[in-house]
Amino acid sequence: MDSASFTFVFFGLVVAVVINLQRSRLWRSTVLTAASLYFLYALEKNPLAYIPLVGFLALGYVCILCHRKGWLRVPAWAVVAVLLVYIWLKKYTFFPEAILLHSVYFTLGLSYIFFRVMHLVIESGDGSEVAAKIGIFEYLLYTLNFTTFISGPIQRYEEFAADQFAAQPIALDVGVVGLQLERLVRGFFKVNVLAMFFDIERQDALLYLTHPATAHQKLQSGFLLMATYPLFLYCNFSGYIDVVIALARLMRLRLPENFDRPFSATSFIDFWSRWHITLSTWFKDYVYNPLMLALVRRVESVSVQPYLAVFAFFATFFLVGLWHGRTSEFLMYCLLQGGGVSVNKLWQVMLTQAMGRKRYKALAANGLYRMLARGLTFCWFAFTLLWFWSDWTGIHSIYGALPTGQWIAIWAAIWLTASILLAAWELLRSGLLSLRIGEQPILTTRYARVVYASALGTAAVFITLLLNSPAPGIVYKAF
Repeated sequence: MDSASFTFVFFGLVVAVVINLQRSRLWRSTVLTAASLYFLYALEKNPLAYIPLVGFLALGYVCILCHRKGWLRVPAWAVVAVLLVYIWLKKYTFFPEAILLHSVYFTLGLSYIFFRVMHLVIESGDGSEVAAKIGIFEYLLYTLNFTTFISGPIQRYEEFAADQFAAQPIALDVGVVGLQLERLVRGFFKVNVLAMFFDIERQDALLYLTHPATAHQKLQSGFLLMATYPLFLYCNFSGYIDVVIALARLMRLRLPENFDRPFSATSFIDFWSRWHITLSTWFKDYVYNPLMLALVRRVESVSVQPYLAVFAFFATFFLVGLWHGRTSEFLMYCLLQGGGVSVNKLWQVMLTQAMGRKRYKALAANGLYRMLARGLTFCWFAFTLLWFWSDWTGIHSIYGALPTGQWIAIWAAIWLTASILLAAWELLRSGLLSLRIGEQPILTTRYARVVYASALGTAAVFITLLLNSPAPGIVYKAF
């Protein structure tokens, strides 16, 4: 039940119906607590496997209590303690093997729990009244909420409490229910149909590339292998987020958006403001902004200050990459993510200085520039993902399958193809949304949504039953 399967969707809908039987805060919280505990039980039935997770949650709450009582003279020590225990439980490779826990224990969802716990610890250390007054029941319900347990989104406690613990629940009328059911169908289709299709294409391409095949087949396979994984990952992850946001809203709980058309981004910095938004926003608030403030305070040179953001971006997104994994492959992924955003920022700074702000803005608004920049952003993201899903042996096998010159041609082809297709998609989308009935685009009318959702739902159910095989697991649950 850890993916956007029929079972998970049915479970979520049942919980939503039960929660709406009464409007009281106690009832809604009790039902969500029971559902979250059952969800955990469905994932792991051995209670001993939860001991490290319970210990981690206890540590976080003890740190909050210490802040509340004023027992910690240096609030940063609580942050350090939570961070060290987290990376110890996740078995990062720079920890000595001898001090790690070698028994099998439950870690699914730990990375997202970490962000919620760390958020509360930091806020309570900064004197936030909301975080400091949190009770143990509210703490556990917030950290173990099953709708955000597997793969986020990463919600702040204030947002969660404003809906979950409100005396009067947020409105849920027929229109809202219809929109959430449409989103639920859309997410299910993305995970169980589109993601599966792209995953099959990727696996076939990998097979042709690493086994005897004609030169033409290998070139085509190299192109498909690199180009399809970003599309698979997007459908897989964003589809799951669509499902949980819709289910949570039916439970009268609003979750933050996690995607905003990321492949429309015209720079790598812009991409990360659209992809896994709650993750990048968390790092922006708790890493990038404090780091930039500290650097600006220490560097008085006006000419140097624009370049401080280059370093701050690299450090922030290096940590974003490091959060994704603990192996040397992910260390390379860290460097590529950090390098991508810092070079992007350096490009912006240098062009602004060379051309002037006004001319640079005009260049950035140019249609051809935006088209090529959008394709390049997709191309770089696709390149970095090789270290996201493969290992060094696999990477060596993949790049050894073709000469360097042919790989250069493949990446150039991906850049050009992505530039053209994404630009065409932007024009098509803009054109379709310009078709209106009165003040509303035709595609967003109730009737169009009903037809659209019905078609997707029918196709999703039919294809899922026809294939009779589970969809690929939610990739981001591994983190």
